[in-house]
Amino acid sequence: MGPWRCLLLLPLLAPALRAQQQQFMEYVERRITLLEERISQWHDQSSRYSTELRDFKNQVLGMLEAAEKEREAMRAEAESAAVRMDRLEREVDYLETQNPAPPCVEVDETLMDKQVATAKQRKNEKYTKLTDCSDTIASVRAMKILKRFGSSSGLWTKDAAGSSEKIYVFDGTANDTVYVFPRMREFTLFSATRKAARIKLPYPWVGTGHLVYDGHLYYIRQQGLAFQVIKFNLANKTVVDSSVFPAEEQIPVFGLSPSTYIEVSADEEGLWAVYATKEDEKNMCLAKLDPASLDIEQMWDTPCPRENAEGAFVVCGALHVVYNTRLPSRARVQCVFDVSGTLAPEDASLVYFPKRYGSHASLKYSPRERQIYAWDDGYQIIYRMEMKKKLEV
Repeated sequence: MGPWRCLLLLPLLAPALRAQQQQFMEYVERRITLLEERISQWHDQSSRYSTELRDFKNQVLGMLEAAEKEREAMRAEAESAAVRMDRLEREVDYLETQNPAPPCVEVDETLMDKQVATAKQRKNEKYTKLTDCSDTIASVRAMKILKRFGSSSGLWTKDAAGSSEKIYVFDGTANDTVYVFPRMREFTLFSATRKAARIKLPYPWVGTGHLVYDGHLYYIRQQGLAFQVIKFNLANKTVVDSSVFPAEEQIPVFGLSPSTYIEVSADEEGLWAVYATKEDEKNMCLAKLDPASLDIEQMWDTPCPRENAEGAFVVCGALHVVYNTRLPSRARVQCVFDVSGTLAPEDASLVYFPKRYGSHASLKYSPRERQIYAWDDGYQIIYRMEMKKKLEV
């Protein structure tokens, strides 16, 4: 097609091109209008969200201010409660001072000499048993780790003679406040001491050799170079009796527990005391205590060495000494001394305790439950014992 023919067709195509251009412009305008509407909606929504965010911020600030006021009010109430508690403690202390004075903790020297002479007269004699108990430990049947409470050293126990379910906790080796939990459940479930009653003792204790027996606490007090056994009534919170322990130049009874000089223990026969003196500093001594008067009924020199000993307890009149190493390993009962002579040391079972955390700070045997309450590096553990007759070992 020649150029002249194209020129003839242009007038015919011009209206169609203008119509298409008009349609395209209308389409563009519609798209721009739609975009403007969307921008307007976004602007409205953004403004609304900004308003809501500002209102929420103001609401949160109001709540924080209210919380701060409540916190200040609670702090004021806590301080007021502390003041009232201090006042109450002072009033309780005053009431306690109105009670009859505790017995004098000083023992007449003549009486003590007489007591020592009587005990020495019966020293190392064969013991006449009070019960028909003839059991001995065969093995540790089970171990239960309850929790971790307090410092690395301490003791926990139940009443070794009574039926009470209370748990008594002595935290540390030098303190004057005993925690009392109503049952094992409260002691196990709660890490804090808010569920525990507190008993403030008239004198601080030393070591971890204390015992709860028949409603009384028997604990050790150090006064100068002498050691006293204090008998404390847990019901009326008073000192019932006290006695200077009739042993001269005492030394720590356990080589691995340097803070414990006297270990008071209970078994089916009653109360016992494990101690050591410079007279025979290599081995331990054992004494039978009268729980009523704290008199020493009889004394024995045992063949059980102090070195590497970490604790001891008495079962059916037989002293069981637990040994370890200075780098804690597996504890074991390696020395048994039977005061009645029924069980020969070579016939006793070598009892091993399961490997745990460190070294036992205390081991408290419960004769009515046939289990041991142990304190191991701050962990409270129960060992259930497998028992056998002495003649069967």
